[in-house]
Amino acid sequence: MKLLSVNLGHPRAVPYTDQAQGLTGIDKRPVAGPVRVTAPGPKGVGGSGLAGDAVCDLRHHGGDDQAVYAFAREDLDEWERELGRPLANGCFGENLTLGGVEVSGAVIGERWRVGPELVLEVTSGRIPCRTFQGHLDQRGWVKRFTRKAATGAYLRVIEPGEIRAGDAVEIVHRPEHGVTAAMQFRAVTTERELLPLLLPAIDTVHGEVRARLHKYLAERAG
Repeated sequence: MKLLSVNLGHPRAVPYTDQAQGLTGIDKRPVAGPVRVTAPGPKGVGGSGLAGDAVCDLRHHGGDDQAVYAFAREDLDEWERELGRPLANGCFGENLTLGGVEVSGAVIGERWRVGPELVLEVTSGRIPCRTFQGHLDQRGWVKRFTRKAATGAYLRVIEPGEIRAGDAVEIVHRPEHGVTAAMQFRAVTTERELLPLLLPAIDTVHGEVRARLHKYLAERAG
């Protein structure tokens, strides 16, 4: 299991985002050399966990539970075949492009050591948005990505550290509940009946998902 590239984005003006200044950092590109990764702070205040990476819309992106976004190169390769076009590392807006790692199938609360220092914890799958669709210039992309449910994974920073392309990735902890990022994604998008099954992961799942789960259970109880 390996970190193939570390990808950073810079603010860019585009016509397909509703961010107030029309800016997005979704177009991430691989960088050489080490990158420092730390917890950025609460959502709405903190941006990316990676030094030098732009998060332009703090309403929906960034913060501790979305400090890092990872995607598997194997899933990018599959999308290349389906779309009939090349997809470079970082083009899905991911900070980490990984090889040999089951990213969408990672368990909520699973911890990865990346390089000698950094420890990350899986919090949720990624919800696609109109900016993602506009960036890829792929009609119907949000629905198509949602149907496939190969979401990649958002991660929080447990132990900060420097990383670089080529670093080893090691799973150092995997909860036994079996609630994966892909399952969590389906529960909050297309299969709401799965929401109760997320309960075993409630302590480590993304805070917004936790709030949604509590609301759903309260509605059912009422």
